Amino acid sequence: MKITTHLVSLAALCLSTTVSAKTHFSDFSVSYLNGNNYEVGDNKKQIVTLEHFAVTSWGDSFTFVDRLESDNGDKETYGEFSPRFKITDFEKNPVKALYVATTIEYGTFSSHDGFGSSLTNYLYGVGAGFDVPYFDFFNVNLYYRNNEHGDNNYQTTVTWGLPIGPLYYDGFIDYATSRDNSDAQMNFTSQLKYDVAPHLNIDSKLYLGIEYVYWLDKFGIRGVDENNVNLLVKYHF
Repeated sequence: MKITTHLVSLAALCLSTTVSAKTHFSDFSVSYLNGNNYEVGDNKKQIVTLEHFAVTSWGDSFTFVDRLESDNGDKETYGEFSPRFKITDFEKNPVKALYVATTIEYGTFSSHDGFGSSLTNYLYGVGAGFDVPYFDFFNVNLYYRNNEHGDNNYQTTVTWGLPIGPLYYDGFIDYATSRDNSDAQMNFTSQLKYDVAPHLNIDSKLYLGIEYVYWLDKFGIRGVDENNVNLLVKYHF
């Protein structure tokens, strides 16, 4: 009943704001990652990620789906849908806009030995977009987390995009407070990449680069810290 109530509320909010919505910008991409220093489960994984981002008259939305496959046969699908609904804009102000921020996290995991699990979490709070020199975007969201498993808690999410000469540097930081069955955790994930499309006469962006992950107390497990560099290939349609 709790899950159904959250879904109906979010669907109603999306419907009420998108009836007359106008899309100002949208982007769709697919990424491939390969790394061998993962913590929790097998240390070698390949990941395919689908991402979509849109800026509209009512706010913005970001969604992604990861498909993870480990060398030992473990498989995982994890995704997030994060619409933000604009409250107000500001002109000539370090704060560009304020939002109602929401996210649905969902995932399924199947182990090579037959074990399986799933989760669905609902996050809601406030967000702000900031006008930071040299950055394409810089956002901060403050959430209350309604977790399917364990106590509820709080999360702060920071996202950014920064051109550095011919390179592009973007990423996020998630900090979630401790709960009854897990410690506080911090996930710093960023990508440094170079667009090779102009050299290949490709109209859309084709990035090659690396993704670096530093995850302190991963999944809230005390002392499990991940330092992981992945090969990255990312194509924008």
